[in-house]
Amino acid sequence: MIVEQLSVELVNRPGELSKISDVLGDDGINIRAISSAPRNTTSVVRFVVDNSGKAREILKSNGYEVDTTPVIAVETPDHPGGLNAVLRPLKEAGINVQYLYPFIGRFHDNAVLILGAEPIEGAIAVLKRNYIHILEKELYTI
Repeated sequence: MIVEQLSVELVNRPGELSKISDVLGDDGINIRAISSAPRNTTSVVRFVVDNSGKAREILKSNGYEVDTTPVIAVETPDHPGGLNAVLRPLKEAGINVQYLYPFIGRFHDNAVLILGAEPIEGAIAVLKRNYIHILEKELYTI
């Protein structure tokens, strides 16, 4: 399933990520997956939440610039080399994985990843052809 990823750029100093957590948590938004990567004096924080529309509005009303991107929530076997069950078919199809990060939770005893790929529709088709389970509505209830 394609889910909406939110991204914000934060000043790279103590407490900035905590502010995001407070702002969202105070309004009942649960962060389900998160990744933060430094970029010089800032950090790019990418995350998936249980209510992206509400989270986007909350963040904007608190002065954050929010970008949205479609990403894929996909299961991967949780054993050594299991990640290649997802990555190998994409590589063979010439689909670029731009980034991935873990979802906080498990599904059917498997790990769950948030995956940014280009082209995203092609990635979904390849994964489905290779019997890789792409999460549907269950994503937020795990």
